[in-house]
Amino acid sequence: MMMPVGRLTIVRTFPKSELLSAMNFVIIPALIGPLLGPTVGGLIVYWLSWREIFFINVPVGLAAIWLAHKYMPDYRGDGPRPLDVMGLVLFGTGIALLSWLLEIFGEHRLDVTSWSVLFAISLSLLAAYVFHANKEAYPLLQLALFRIRTFRVSVMGGFFTRLGVGGLPFLLPLLYQLGLGLPAWQSGLMMMPSAAAAMGMKFISARVLNRFGYRQVLVVNTLLIGVTIGMFSFVQLGTPLYVIVLLSLCQGFFNSLQFSSMNTIAYADVNQKDSSMASTMASSMQQLSMSFGLACGSLITGWYLGDMPQTDRVVLTSALHHAFLTLAGLTMVSSAIFWTLRKDDGESISRGSKAEQPATAVAVSGQTTAQ
Repeated sequence: MMMPVGRLTIVRTFPKSELLSAMNFVIIPALIGPLLGPTVGGLIVYWLSWREIFFINVPVGLAAIWLAHKYMPDYRGDGPRPLDVMGLVLFGTGIALLSWLLEIFGEHRLDVTSWSVLFAISLSLLAAYVFHANKEAYPLLQLALFRIRTFRVSVMGGFFTRLGVGGLPFLLPLLYQLGLGLPAWQSGLMMMPSAAAAMGMKFISARVLNRFGYRQVLVVNTLLIGVTIGMFSFVQLGTPLYVIVLLSLCQGFFNSLQFSSMNTIAYADVNQKDSSMASTMASSMQQLSMSFGLACGSLITGWYLGDMPQTDRVVLTSALHHAFLTLAGLTMVSSAIFWTLRKDDGESISRGSKAEQPATAVAVSGQTTAQ
């Protein structure tokens, strides 16, 4: 996933007609992480322990800071904005409390009454922020951007779609390791086809969007993602390896097209002066939706598992299969949000994108950086 600063740089650097090309070009190297990460992590866990995984972030983070400082354009806003302290307190506290409640839900660490009260408090804090933001001159998050149809559909549709997709990084390793009995490093290898397919999709996503348009692509592709998630409910001991690899390829292929579409149409009708706030809001909602999706997958699996022991492979596999089917249904239902798009929405991006996406983006990127 592209971080807010990197995405904002692209939005400000490239015109909308080249936005899809630029984002696809930039995200391809970033997909090397999902391609190698699960395998490397599995090998570390297999040979050492899970604690050593976190130390990898240190040199990678330092390298990213150095590269950003050296090569990223030094864009600056029109002027300093006053910090919305009240908005930060209301929104930050409400989201933090809601995330924590979702994390512990089902673990019986709180009684039902206490959980319900805290849940009501978190929703009240978020509602108070909405009221506050509508009256604040410089709100933490500019909710008025949701009046733009393409931005609203991208953010809200993406949020609900990722509730299903976000559970896969948690559920698939459980299926591979506990359901199929694979060691951690082999489970990591099973995640590689999805990332490889996602990289390949970036080379043709612009052609697909140019041919069919955002509305048709997002509606149909969301349904295909749901079908793919549901197909994992048939994976069990004895399932041929090539079938699992094929499913992973399809999952990565469709997910990549979905994210490219949702991430770019968000800026189709956003003014340049609002691009910074739009990028912040879209990225924040994406991070929240992925974490909520992870919690959603865990909760659904735990609900189907009930009081049965997790050491029972047959019972756990059955619970995972039911969770895949449930997430598939949720994902397919979320496609209804994209029906609200108009046929010509996003044409400023898709129609202007050239067929030779990566090559064009390389040339344009070099020229822009030089300037």
